[in-house]
Amino acid sequence: MKSMWQRAGAIGAAWGVSQSALADYAYNLQPPVSKVAQDVFHLHNLIMLVCVGIFIVVFGAMFYSLFKHRKSVGHKAAHFHENTTVEIIWTVIPFIILVGMAYPAAKVVIEMKDTSNPDMTVKITGYQWKWGYDYLNDGVQFYSTLATPREQIDGTAAKDAHYLLEVDQPMVVPVGKRIRLLVTGNDVIHSWWVPAFGVKQDGIPGFIRDTWFKADKIGTYRGQCAELCGKDHGFMPIVVKVVSDEDYKAWVARKKGTAQAAAADNGKTFGTAELVARGEKVYQANCAACHQANGMGLPGTFPAINGSKVATGPIADHIKVVLNGRPGTAMASFAGQLSDADIAAVVTYQRNAWDNKTGDAAQPADIAATRGGATAAAAPAAAL
Repeated sequence: MKSMWQRAGAIGAAWGVSQSALADYAYNLQPPVSKVAQDVFHLHNLIMLVCVGIFIVVFGAMFYSLFKHRKSVGHKAAHFHENTTVEIIWTVIPFIILVGMAYPAAKVVIEMKDTSNPDMTVKITGYQWKWGYDYLNDGVQFYSTLATPREQIDGTAAKDAHYLLEVDQPMVVPVGKRIRLLVTGNDVIHSWWVPAFGVKQDGIPGFIRDTWFKADKIGTYRGQCAELCGKDHGFMPIVVKVVSDEDYKAWVARKKGTAQAAAADNGKTFGTAELVARGEKVYQANCAACHQANGMGLPGTFPAINGSKVATGPIADHIKVVLNGRPGTAMASFAGQLSDADIAAVVTYQRNAWDNKTGDAAQPADIAATRGGATAAAAPAAAL
């Protein structure tokens, strides 16, 4: 027979296992890593307690009255028309409760809206379906796109721990710095939301809204677009890496080096095979969401590229569509999103993938000429 201490140990071990298992089931807000998020967390708990207290008092009085004053035990309903005292009480008490709730809520909202004295400013633009980041103080600009493999989305591969919450290029900020965010949208309304920072700001086309955060702990924090922005609304996550000042400066230096390398690519001449290989990656990151990986599009919503007149017609017209988009449709301009080399690559890929076997190729020089308003090369660049 087990001793009392052995039984207690077994119970304790079972309790520990159960608590460990339950730890995966979050029932509250994400752990806050900024003062604003902490204030939001405490306000949430306070208001919840007030609501629970009201629930207990109101329903307790109601059930007590139903039980103690029921007809079966001989009670009869009282008959009265008005009671001034009761009416004053049930007016004054809710008023006091509302004022008591409004005061701390107003303090938190005012704190959230105070964007003065930032250490740095980042402009954030929402696109269907990616985020653009422009570091106004450091001269860094990039786009952040979903990095979850298509196989996981299609259900042909196992999903990892950060399914639909991983990006190719995360936002990076230094710890302990006050970051002002200028948020807007390029096409429809988006919403930049990172719960751990206590930040949620709509990005509205034609308007710039601002907010701020200051992360107090190094780490990686994830969020999502919180506005229904189209068919792939759930496919534009947000990832923010909070790093030390030294690591942030090193990241800025690397980003600037990458930008210089991209600029150098714009002056090169590539072979068709190289352009197709590069273009496939650009296509999967920027075009497959609408036109599908097989180029067939979505009938009635997004046109197919496979066999289309654009992808099999004059290459100059194809370049213009990718550069300028199609006003009034979901086809956005990629002039500000992709480099000349990437646009040349994706145009070449589209013209040589699937059933499109044009055999021609665009070069970065053709894209640069079209950007400048000149007509792209009269004859398509020959396959190299």
